[in-house]
Amino acid sequence: MLKKKEPWHSNNRIRVQDNFANWRQQSCRLHWNTTCDCNGGETTWCFSQVKGTLEDDVTEADLISCVEFNHDGELLATGDKGGRVVIFQRDPASKQCVPKKGEYNVYSTFQSHEPEFDYLKSLEIEEKINKIRWLKRKNQAHFLLSTNDKTIKLWKVSERDKRVTGYNTREEGGRPRDPTRVTALRVPTVRPADLMVEASPRRIFANAHTYHINSISLNSDQETYLSADDLRINLWHLEITDQSFNIVDIKPANMEELTEVITAAEFHPTECNLFVYSSSKGTIRLCDMRAAALCDRHAKLFEEPEDPHARSFFSEIISSISDVKLSNSGRYMMSRDYLGLKVWDLRMETKPVETYPVHEYLRSKLCSLYENDCIFDKFECCWSGDDQRLMTGSYNGFFRIFERGGAGAGARRGELTLEASRDAAARPRQPLRARRVAATAKRKKDEISVDCLDFNKKILHTAWHPHESIIAVAATNNLFIFQDKF
Repeated sequence: MLKKKEPWHSNNRIRVQDNFANWRQQSCRLHWNTTCDCNGGETTWCFSQVKGTLEDDVTEADLISCVEFNHDGELLATGDKGGRVVIFQRDPASKQCVPKKGEYNVYSTFQSHEPEFDYLKSLEIEEKINKIRWLKRKNQAHFLLSTNDKTIKLWKVSERDKRVTGYNTREEGGRPRDPTRVTALRVPTVRPADLMVEASPRRIFANAHTYHINSISLNSDQETYLSADDLRINLWHLEITDQSFNIVDIKPANMEELTEVITAAEFHPTECNLFVYSSSKGTIRLCDMRAAALCDRHAKLFEEPEDPHARSFFSEIISSISDVKLSNSGRYMMSRDYLGLKVWDLRMETKPVETYPVHEYLRSKLCSLYENDCIFDKFECCWSGDDQRLMTGSYNGFFRIFERGGAGAGARRGELTLEASRDAAARPRQPLRARRVAATAKRKKDEISVDCLDFNKKILHTAWHPHESIIAVAATNNLFIFQDKF
């Protein structure tokens, strides 16, 4: 599918054009609360952009389901429940400003997945994009993996700014030329043309998962990747689409004996033989593929002992790990459960080295959260490029940023609760303050009561630029981009 780089004049597929013709850029500078930079300097978070319409009427297909920067941060990809992938490219002029700006423009849009129907099981397969993962760039083209519940696709995104003219057997419009009218041979020439962005599927990896795919992760060798569903993890080679190797299988012989499911999986960033996967029982297993072909026996098990006095009906639900991310250095690992973040040292399995409560004030609301199914929400988390800051989402459009301190549980130098809302676009020059939530009925003037939180405005997906303090936050159908200003 060919698409001009200027998104507003695309003659691409009608469905893609209609859904993204209203995507617009709103750039303004807003000062967030001031925190400490990891190098000791002060950092002020600022609003940079919001992508998408700010209208209340939002369709289910427009809800963003994943966000991912590429390895140099020049491209930012989002997937939605309608099966579409939107790629944003950083504005070259924004990098030349002092200080640099994190402004992105629409680069390419394409339909990655279509709704399908499994006739053998009489099940509908949604087109929703569950995960996007970028491959490291090796040439002028970009490659990414996208997956829905059942099928993984490898996409090639390339540019074309030249065209060949002067064919002997074809007219300029591409129609075959009448051979009787060819009286002389011409040498075709290459001429400059309008920049076109082409997104084409290069590989389709299908029919390998019985259950819904929840994770894909590229190996550090850039040749293989893993895909995980509720009960199995498969290992793929990027050049082989009809064969994969099952490396983890926790399915019991009798499904009535099932006690846990796989919730997330990721390769180690530098060691190609290591990977981790988390479970609904709150455990994380580190596996070494050198030990055996089937990694049912883990090399390490990371689990925090449960306090028997704090056990309740909801303990098993809120201890389920929704996301696990290894640090860029490969030494630490971060896990997100319903109420908080934990940082683990891969050399110590007994307990996390750091613990960060995200929304501890919701502990008293677990009963109502269970009734409206919010307790089953799966929040993602991410590291900053220097591994010194953590980010994850919450409710009411809030997201949390934690500054890592020294060793020890809960040690940190600062934390922020920020909000991704339309007020940022409505008041482009007004400074914004950090938000605070009061857990009790008594609250201060600048605090919001826990009873007033909007649980429909949930921040599930976030991403951090690999080298700079630029973050992307998905809020329903909107993509907010924030940056720091020194």
